[in-house]
Amino acid sequence: PPSSSSLHLISLLSTGGRMDVVNQLVAQGQFRVLKLPLGFIKVLEWFFAIFAFSTCGSYSGMFRMAVECKNRTDSDLSIEVEFEYPFRLHQVYFDAPTCKGGNTERLFLVGDYSSSAEFFVTIGVFAFLYSTAALSIYVFFFEKYKENNKGPLIDLGVTGVFAFMWLVSSAAWAKGLSDVKTATDPDKVITLISACDVEVNRCREVHDPVMSGLNTSVAFGFINLILWAGNLWFVFKETGIIAPFMRAPPPQDKPAAPDAYGQQGAYEQDPYASNQGGYQPDYNQQGYNQDAEYGQGYGQQGAPTSFSNQM
Repeated sequence: PPSSSSLHLISLLSTGGRMDVVNQLVAQGQFRVLKLPLGFIKVLEWFFAIFAFSTCGSYSGMFRMAVECKNRTDSDLSIEVEFEYPFRLHQVYFDAPTCKGGNTERLFLVGDYSSSAEFFVTIGVFAFLYSTAALSIYVFFFEKYKENNKGPLIDLGVTGVFAFMWLVSSAAWAKGLSDVKTATDPDKVITLISACDVEVNRCREVHDPVMSGLNTSVAFGFINLILWAGNLWFVFKETGIIAPFMRAPPPQDKPAAPDAYGQQGAYEQDPYASNQGGYQPDYNQQGYNQDAEYGQGYGQQGAPTSFSNQM
């Protein structure tokens, strides 16, 4: 038979093998997707689904009443009534004194609110399971998830169904919880005791049931509704359906920039060559030809006409 040391070595090797598999899975996982809204909201859905079904499914409450008979020996000052999920209150009973010779009567609470409570818990459990599966796919098979858009489309449909189911179950359970509070109110339950109808007997409540856990479960239900409804947008973006509508518009043709040199040439034109405005002297006018006439006259009068005349 193998020794204890060899068994210990085999156990270490098997443990090491399991750790290697875990390390490989962790190394292959794309945990960065948990930082994106798609993965981060799914983590929140996972947590709040646990809080929703656990606060409702694990609830148990109790209230206490006292009946003081005219004959003190027939009194019962601590009538304790316990109830719990799934709130089939018509099956919950207690014994109360009749104040007649020490006899007691068995009484039952009123109402069966198991349908709304169980529906709420069922939606919470399935939401938790789906969130676990979706997170595993996001981390380890995200590329296959996005392949051919089949994964996002399925995810979108399931997310929409769960958002609607959270709305229905939370509203139904909120109404059911209101009825549970009424049915377990000690002041209402005292009216079921026949001895309390006699004026000489005194009936009173001693302890009210604590309903804070159930109130929290309703709050978690509507928080789940907000999370699943809000996650629809991020899952819808992964389907690529909206991609064609988010493309940038084609660039419009811009007018050609004016030629800088052409503009500069236009500004450097000779203003005197323009036919518009400004003074343009006429060098051919008569006033400017007078010098030529004087020159001609001087040539005719002052200068000798020929060399023979000088002689």
